[in-house]
Amino acid sequence: MLRKILFVFLALALVTTVAFASGGEGVWKPTKPITVIVPWAAGGSTDQIIRICAGELEEKLGQKIVIVNQPGGSGSVGTKTALDAKRDGYTWTSGMIGDLGTYAIKGFLDTKAEDWNLYFAVANVDVVSVYPDAPYKTFVDLLQAFKDKPGEIAVATAGETSCGHVGMESIKKYTGIEYKHVTYEGGNPAVIATVRGETEVVPQLACEEVDMIRAKKLRPLAVLDNKPLDLKGYGTIPPITKWIPEFTPAPLYFGIFVPKGVPEEVVTTLNALWEEVIKNSEVVKKYASDRGAVFTPYWGTEALVKAFPLIQNNAWLYYDAGKAEVSPLKIGIPRP
Repeated sequence: MLRKILFVFLALALVTTVAFASGGEGVWKPTKPITVIVPWAAGGSTDQIIRICAGELEEKLGQKIVIVNQPGGSGSVGTKTALDAKRDGYTWTSGMIGDLGTYAIKGFLDTKAEDWNLYFAVANVDVVSVYPDAPYKTFVDLLQAFKDKPGEIAVATAGETSCGHVGMESIKKYTGIEYKHVTYEGGNPAVIATVRGETEVVPQLACEEVDMIRAKKLRPLAVLDNKPLDLKGYGTIPPITKWIPEFTPAPLYFGIFVPKGVPEEVVTTLNALWEEVIKNSEVVKKYASDRGAVFTPYWGTEALVKAFPLIQNNAWLYYDAGKAEVSPLKIGIPRP
């Protein structure tokens, strides 16, 4: 079944690419600026990559792409704005697919990944870092502190369903630790809070932490992956599987989401642009290399297939922790 889905996807990619390249029938030619809602604060992971992608797409579309930051509700407020907007192709949203796929089970927003046309650009990884003056020199030190002082160590994240919070909940699942969760309106504010000493720990994305890590204003202890992260300008950050061998990571895909129901020529044109422009973008590739991310220009069915394991993991992680209002089964997410 999966092979059949991917075959259909590849055939569709060829058709849309030819259509766009020839400027033929079915190509969308927007007549006014397009709005992309970033449902998080400026400067965070979503904001960074979406501004780059917008810059790459504007010339081909012949219209300005306006980025609007609308944080709140762990990304669900801005996402709802796009969901409720007129389905004319001029309002998109963005973010990490794991968030979009779990809003319904958290009771934040009645939507699921299948309700959207998906366009990914990069996959990010979480890095557990600490305030430079904190006494924790290794991840073992931090883990022991969590156990010695349950619920006392302040951890900054971008909020419920954010990558940082999911990362901490995953660590909790495997180790049984408790922590004090302090939420902010985005990854960048969470990082800055830890740099200032408001919190001791931040488990946000490498792309959000990288500048502070290079400036030695954060001390990275572990990357939530099964392989080390070689961070340009810093060095190697060890994988969390060094201490928690059973930890199972999943790529955190970021990109643009366009609600289904928009005109077909909008989807056809964006499919072709992702195949022709984003997939070959040296600017996006350089961003990924510089910020500790992976270049993943997937779209359509392929994007959904690749993202589903992450959605599945996050949904059941919340449900098993008693932090879900709706069973994942009710929105078609079976237990992994």
